[in-house]
Amino acid sequence: MAVVAGVLLMAVTACGGGSSSGKGTDEGTAKAKDSTTQASKQSVATVSISPKSGATGVDTSGALKVSAAKGKLTDVEVKDAKGKKIDGAIAADGVSWTPSTHLANSTKYTVHAVAKDADGRESAEDSSFTTLTPKNTFVGYFTPEDGSTVGVGMPFSIRFTRGITDPAAVEKAITIKTEPAVDVEGHWFGNDRLDFRPENYWKSGTKVSVSLNLDGVEGRDGVYGEQAKTVKFTIGRNQVSIVDAKKHTMKIMQDGKVVKTLAVTTGKPGYDTWNGQMVISEKLRVTRMNGDTVGYGGEYDIKDVPDAMRLTTSGTFIHGNYWGGDAFGNYNASHGCVGLRDIRGGGDRALPAAWFFDHSIIGDVVTVKHSNDQTVSPDNGLNGWNMSWKEWTK
Repeated sequence: MAVVAGVLLMAVTACGGGSSSGKGTDEGTAKAKDSTTQASKQSVATVSISPKSGATGVDTSGALKVSAAKGKLTDVEVKDAKGKKIDGAIAADGVSWTPSTHLANSTKYTVHAVAKDADGRESAEDSSFTTLTPKNTFVGYFTPEDGSTVGVGMPFSIRFTRGITDPAAVEKAITIKTEPAVDVEGHWFGNDRLDFRPENYWKSGTKVSVSLNLDGVEGRDGVYGEQAKTVKFTIGRNQVSIVDAKKHTMKIMQDGKVVKTLAVTTGKPGYDTWNGQMVISEKLRVTRMNGDTVGYGGEYDIKDVPDAMRLTTSGTFIHGNYWGGDAFGNYNASHGCVGLRDIRGGGDRALPAAWFFDHSIIGDVVTVKHSNDQTVSPDNGLNGWNMSWKEWTK
């Protein structure tokens, strides 16, 4: 019996070992509970990005959106393939983000967005997409040239290759910074030309930087800009010249002081010179002037006009004149241009036309007074100064 009891005792002991195994089950339960606790610590916030990852042909405006549910966005970063960031803003309620500018054409972008829930737990989402490649595009041809030094009357003028039907989108994509700072506003002439200028002539020494962020701007339905360029220019010395059509004189002023007075001839009766402020937009050491090009038939065709500077698109110049005889300072004899005494070929640089040509730069102002014609149209050349600031900015 003693032996049987011993065997029974061993069996009980073995059952005791089973009791030890029960203790292991308690540990497993604890681990399962810990796993559940860990899961409960994950953020309940979710991030949504539109367009979906991998999308192609995405519109450059209005398609990119980031939002959060059950939490608030804390960080959104959008970059192109070169690492350039796209500016944007998280809404005040934290549930959405939108870009502050358009996207570029044919460009791959990556998006990284983070949101936090009420308990401060973070959730992130990543995505990428590629914008559309437009079938129709436009560019803007601008003046003055990058790196140039220009006169105090020079606007920044850009003419587009396609008529613009969304001028606000185009204008928003052009940023102008100046040093020293001055308010610069744009004005549209028709739907294909946009000029920028300050209220008054630029101050000498002002540095101007223009950012043309037009790549991806939908200027009209289905037509997108393709320029991304920065243009810089500097304002030179202040030179404004005053032509008196009755006195037949021109006073050249620098910083408001007369530095030289020259005899001129302006438009004869029936061909009177425009009144108003005109900006030199082109300098030609010699050029051909043919009446056929400005609607005057075969009245003149001079193949070697010296020292010519353009004042209007319609054909008004201030130029050297070697055929005018005694008209300079005495009477008006031209077909609308302002003439200065010169010799054929312009070889004598001391003569009035040559001197004025050599002392003038693109952007200088020539103002004509007391002519029998009306004031030049603001869009006839770079002549927006003939509009009041109120008219310019309305």
